Amino acid sequence: MTTTPLPLPRRRFGETSRRDFWWLQPAAVFLGFSCYIAYATWGAFQGEHYRFGPYLSPFYSPELFGSPESFFGPKPSWWPTLIPFSAAFLILWIPGGFRFTCYYYRGAYYKAFAADPPACAVGEPRTKYKGEHAFPLILQNVHRYFLYLSLAIIVFLALDVWQALWFTDPATGVKSLGLGVGTLVLALNVVLLSSYTLGCHSLRHLVGGRVDRLSGMPVRLVAYQCVSCLNRRHMRWAWLSLFWVGFSDLYVRLCSMGIWSDWRIF
Repeated sequence: MTTTPLPLPRRRFGETSRRDFWWLQPAAVFLGFSCYIAYATWGAFQGEHYRFGPYLSPFYSPELFGSPESFFGPKPSWWPTLIPFSAAFLILWIPGGFRFTCYYYRGAYYKAFAADPPACAVGEPRTKYKGEHAFPLILQNVHRYFLYLSLAIIVFLALDVWQALWFTDPATGVKSLGLGVGTLVLALNVVLLSSYTLGCHSLRHLVGGRVDRLSGMPVRLVAYQCVSCLNRRHMRWAWLSLFWVGFSDLYVRLCSMGIWSDWRIF
């Protein structure tokens, strides 16, 4: 039996036989990422209006330095004078690095920002493929370490929700249990971020990897099934959590600026 190899001509950049609107998804990803990055950068550089009553913006949590309520007090003396200070600078690199190295996000922004490739069966600009085995993309392997740090951030955000249940009476200074719209906003933020983080591909490997037969380990099996359940909708959790963490900061910021009013449920 003889075979005849059929050469596949390389497509020019953007060339394709597809007739659908293939460019809509990478365009939407580009627009969504760009808007979020612009807002998060602006919000981080503000360095103010990130607290309102018992609410703390997730962009600034945990607050290590910056205010009397922070863990270690106001702006540290060792901070370089030429660099503007913001408590967010000490924190945002963790969730930012986690998302930047995320398996889903990598595939999304490679297409949207680098056209690598723009979409399936669409010509791309480069002629050689190196994968993520060479610098700088090999640095994406630090994702699992950003996962460990992000899990700790989730704990602090959950503690912020607890703090958001206690309101101080301005007349007496006494704290009492209550519930405001901001409490619900911050609580939903923790739910969405937890669903995204706990569905991470690296966590799924840590829970169920290096084991030939999970059925013999019932605890790990249940954990693996839970992580896999979240992982199946990883893209959905990634976008929902990205939008809501930005909205949570916006909510606290606008309440602090007096533009929005926080409605107390009880």
